[in-house]
Amino acid sequence: MLIFLLKRLLGLLPTLLIVSVLVFLFVHLLPGDPARLAAGQDADAQTVALVRTELGLDRPLPEQFVRYFANLARGDLGVSIRTRRPVSIEIGERFLPTLLLTLTSMAWAVAFGLIIGIVSAVYRNEWPDRVGMTLAVSGISFPAFALGILMMQIFSVELGWLPTVGADTWRHYVLPSLTLGAAVAAVMARFTRAAFVEVIGEDFVRTARAKGLKERVVIAKHCLRNALIPVVTMMGLQFGFLLGGSIVVEAVFNWPGMGRLLVDAVNQRDYPVIQALVLLFSLEFILINLVVDVLYGLINPTIRYR
Repeated sequence: MLIFLLKRLLGLLPTLLIVSVLVFLFVHLLPGDPARLAAGQDADAQTVALVRTELGLDRPLPEQFVRYFANLARGDLGVSIRTRRPVSIEIGERFLPTLLLTLTSMAWAVAFGLIIGIVSAVYRNEWPDRVGMTLAVSGISFPAFALGILMMQIFSVELGWLPTVGADTWRHYVLPSLTLGAAVAAVMARFTRAAFVEVIGEDFVRTARAKGLKERVVIAKHCLRNALIPVVTMMGLQFGFLLGGSIVVEAVFNWPGMGRLLVDAVNQRDYPVIQALVLLFSLEFILINLVVDVLYGLINPTIRYR
């Protein structure tokens, strides 16, 4: 296991290198002049030129490329063009709200998705299955931004039960987490149902029932563990989806997280912040896949890592 982990961690370097190159090229292809945005729309040409020189944007692109990688190798993510603060501090202040929102959304989405999926599989083609799959299709079909606006209108504006902006108390997490996790719960429900339907039809399940075991024991002990491997794979993918989807939800709820920071950075052509955030999101995706691979071994002891 240790050798496997070391190999996977070393494999991060080429992937991150490729991502960093692509991100550098992408942000420099964005339309708009970051020096003009940093100086202000009313600044004259001389002021814009001074700002461009200060930011190092007047240098040839290959030279900027070399400086970017040299700083990245030292762990220096640069300075934000918009706020003139270190990018590491900008991200550090926004990281925890996004992480807590993602974990909260993932927790309830997985719990409800598993329950709905298992119940739908056990009562296949009966009314619990139809109700569960109807909810799942609705969750997938409804856009996150529209669901967020609708929930704010109902629970904040009309009823006044929950706040719309901020991340100070647990009440601030309710609407964003429900909005962010709705599609994930729906996908988890459908995928869990499909995995359980396949496992329930296996010979070992029929043998367990023939031995007189109670249905809940058959489902919990024999079906659940064997159906979890494809479900865990989907959980990892959906966790990555939450990180990406948080950008839209954070914009809707004005959430003080990394998604909102990325939107502001793109609007202001804040190159260092964009590059650092995309690299961070890529690293999170890779680490999530590594965690999923490790969970395979815990769920199924027959799996061996090399």
